[in-house]
Amino acid sequence: MAVFLFTFGLFLLVVFAMAIGFIVQRKTLAGSCGGLGELGIDKACDCDKPCEKRRKRLEKEKFWQDNKII
Repeated sequence: MAVFLFTFGLFLLVVFAMAIGFIVQRKTLAGSCGGLGELGIDKACDCDKPCEKRRKRLEKEKFWQDNKII
Protein backbone atom coordinates (compact mmCIF):
# COMPACT_ATOMS: atom_id res chain seq x y z
CA MET A 1 0.00 0.00 0.00
CA ALA A 2 2.89 2.34 0.75
CA VAL A 3 4.29 1.84 -2.77
CA PHE A 4 0.90 2.71 -4.27
CA LEU A 5 0.62 5.92 -2.23
CA PHE A 6 4.20 6.90 -3.08
CA THR A 7 3.59 6.30 -6.80
CA PHE A 8 0.28 8.15 -6.74
CA GLY A 9 1.91 11.10 -4.96
CA LEU A 10 4.74 11.12 -7.49
CA PHE A 11 2.26 11.21 -10.38
CA LEU A 12 0.36 14.07 -8.73
CA LEU A 13 3.61 15.97 -8.28
CA VAL A 14 4.54 15.51 -11.95
CA VAL A 15 1.08 16.61 -13.16
CA PHE A 16 1.22 19.64 -10.86
CA ALA A 17 4.68 20.58 -12.17
CA MET A 18 3.50 20.28 -15.78
CA ALA A 19 0.47 22.44 -15.02
CA ILE A 20 2.63 25.14 -13.43
CA GLY A 21 4.98 25.06 -16.42
CA PHE A 22 2.07 25.37 -18.82
CA ILE A 23 0.62 28.33 -16.92
CA VAL A 24 3.98 30.11 -16.73
CA GLN A 25 4.67 29.76 -20.47
CA ARG A 26 1.22 31.17 -21.38
CA LYS A 27 1.07 29.16 -24.59
CA THR A 28 -2.07 27.89 -26.24
CA LEU A 29 -2.55 24.18 -26.80
CA ALA A 30 -1.40 23.03 -30.21
CA GLY A 31 -1.19 19.72 -31.97
CA SER A 32 2.17 18.25 -32.82
CA CYS A 33 1.54 18.05 -36.56
CA GLY A 34 -0.41 21.29 -37.06
CA GLY A 35 -3.70 19.64 -37.92
CA LEU A 36 -5.58 19.60 -41.19
CA GLY A 37 -4.46 23.13 -42.11
CA GLU A 38 -0.89 21.92 -42.60
CA LEU A 39 -2.11 19.34 -45.11
CA GLY A 40 -3.96 21.94 -47.19
CA ILE A 41 -7.41 20.72 -46.15
CA ASP A 42 -9.84 23.51 -45.30
CA LYS A 43 -12.40 21.34 -43.55
CA ALA A 44 -12.86 17.78 -42.34
CA CYS A 45 -15.11 16.91 -45.27
CA ASP A 46 -13.19 18.22 -48.29
CA CYS A 47 -15.74 17.04 -50.85
CA ASP A 48 -16.73 19.20 -53.81
CA LYS A 49 -20.37 18.28 -53.32
CA PRO A 50 -21.28 17.21 -49.76
CA CYS A 51 -23.90 14.56 -49.13
CA GLU A 52 -27.56 15.50 -48.66
CA LYS A 53 -27.48 15.12 -44.87
CA ARG A 54 -24.47 17.45 -44.59
CA ARG A 55 -26.03 19.99 -46.98
CA LYS A 56 -29.16 20.14 -44.82
CA ARG A 57 -27.04 20.66 -41.71
CA LEU A 58 -25.01 23.41 -43.42
CA GLU A 59 -28.21 25.14 -44.59
CA LYS A 60 -29.59 24.97 -41.05
CA GLU A 61 -26.38 26.44 -39.61
CA LYS A 62 -26.39 29.21 -42.23
CA PHE A 63 -30.03 29.99 -41.41
CA TRP A 64 -29.19 30.30 -37.69
CA GLN A 65 -26.18 32.51 -38.45
CA ASP A 66 -28.20 34.78 -40.75
CA ASN A 67 -31.09 35.12 -38.28
CA LYS A 68 -29.31 35.45 -34.97
CA ILE A 69 -30.24 38.45 -32.87
CA ILE A 70 -26.85 39.46 -31.56
